[in-house]
Amino acid sequence: MRQLFAVWDWCFDERREQLYRDCSTFLLRLWFGGAMLVSHGWGKIARFQEDPSAFRDPIGLGSELSLLLVIFAEVICAALVVLGLATRLALLPLIFTMIIAGFVVNWFHLSATSYLVAYLVLLMLGPGRWSLDFFIARKRGSLPFD
Repeated sequence: MRQLFAVWDWCFDERREQLYRDCSTFLLRLWFGGAMLVSHGWGKIARFQEDPSAFRDPIGLGSELSLLLVIFAEVICAALVVLGLATRLALLPLIFTMIIAGFVVNWFHLSATSYLVAYLVLLMLGPGRWSLDFFIARKRGSLPFD
């Protein structure tokens, strides 16, 4: 019976849970931010250089402006998410872009909704301790937890 409780204590150790949480948020930021930047963002930059007027205009802002806003989200904001810098703020344009891509441009597009769910989870969890946000907050002495 003592061994069972030892396994239980090992599984639910608070320090280990914090490590798993930090590792999970880091991996989410790295994977979904990096994948957005590399597989979607760079292509949009190339599209802007070729013919920005061919880009869809789903919310009536004009093709060029829509493409510029998507580039901002998929390149700049995705890079900020990877770095963990201004993470929650950078997630807002990405979430908006994925809502438009997943439910307006292509109804319930699996890739866009997967990114959307990951970004919503990151918005709720925050960047974690392995981020520039945490480093800056620790230097300023303004950590909400620790």
